[in-house]
Amino acid sequence: MSFSIQPIQNAKDTLRFIKSQWNFYQNDPNWVPPLIMDRKKLLDTKNNPLYTHTDIQCFIAVESNKIVGRIAAIYNRNHLKTHNDGVGFFGFFECIDNQEIANALIDTAKQWVKAKGCTSLRGPVNPTLNDETGLLVEGFDSSPIMLMCYNPPYYERLLLKCGLEKAKDLYAYYINFDTYMTEKMIRVQAMIRERNDITIRKMDLKNKTQFKKDVEFLRDIYNQAWQPNWGFVRMTDAEFDYLANDLKQIANGNLILLAEVKGKPAGFVVALPNVNDALKHNKSGGLLTGVWHLLTKLKKTNWGRLPIMGVLPEFQKTGLDAVLYHDIGVEAKKLNIFHWEASWILEDNVMMNRAMTVSMNGKRYKTYRLYEMGV
Repeated sequence: MSFSIQPIQNAKDTLRFIKSQWNFYQNDPNWVPPLIMDRKKLLDTKNNPLYTHTDIQCFIAVESNKIVGRIAAIYNRNHLKTHNDGVGFFGFFECIDNQEIANALIDTAKQWVKAKGCTSLRGPVNPTLNDETGLLVEGFDSSPIMLMCYNPPYYERLLLKCGLEKAKDLYAYYINFDTYMTEKMIRVQAMIRERNDITIRKMDLKNKTQFKKDVEFLRDIYNQAWQPNWGFVRMTDAEFDYLANDLKQIANGNLILLAEVKGKPAGFVVALPNVNDALKHNKSGGLLTGVWHLLTKLKKTNWGRLPIMGVLPEFQKTGLDAVLYHDIGVEAKKLNIFHWEASWILEDNVMMNRAMTVSMNGKRYKTYRLYEMGV
């Protein structure tokens, strides 16, 4: 077949890049159409604070005036300052089942990051590890939970034949909050709470002054607690605020818990109702129809996601995590949200994987993979 790789050069091209995703999933019942407005914000290099330290170039593969593939090449200067590993990234990968097109897309991204001075290419990240990350390689039988990736199974074959190799697996666990809270857990967390003088409070989403303070609380703990993790890059204040204001639109303050030990900030847990249960009905990706589906269907969902929990290093052996797991379960039950995905967790994060399987009685049911190759 005859195709060409074309760079995205303006807002009109960007919209075409975004809408091209529909070309690859029209007949897939598990795909959840994104909100086009959200994708535009994510790729807005003028207003998204990520792009104060990150360069991105999107490309499309076009055959007979139809987009048959796409990719973004990403150069994250803060990642390079943190890890000094020469890694450039690719993301937003979509492709028909054609190895020649896949090869051309990956090679285009590879050459772009190489021209920036990078020595390897890693992905997919859309466009960072704080966004939708990884290629789904296990668990294709259900729709993705909010802010998690979804793709056809053949994508893995395409990427491997491009020369990419596994860099790291990311796990997603299924947890049923109606069954994991045993009498033993209730008893143990109560003892831990009293022994360590732990207090838990909910996040205030309505009071602007308190919301700002709570965001600072979350940001400071997140940047410290996640520092040792593979691939972690500290979020700037502007990036974290940008993300927090976005999530505020769908979050429930009762599901964001902030913990203190003896009056000192110590940890937090964030849980979110699964907006994808509403957005999967929004076939066009339009804003007004998306809002309507969120208003009419989100309250009916009994699914949620646990995207993040952070505990400062000095409190990680106090059992604070057990108290947070207990309290978030109590709050979730009040909202009739019993089914949860805890994601994502690095395959070699022994402590968190053990907590998911032992403490939370969770079952690993999806696996996402990051790939890497030299350039």
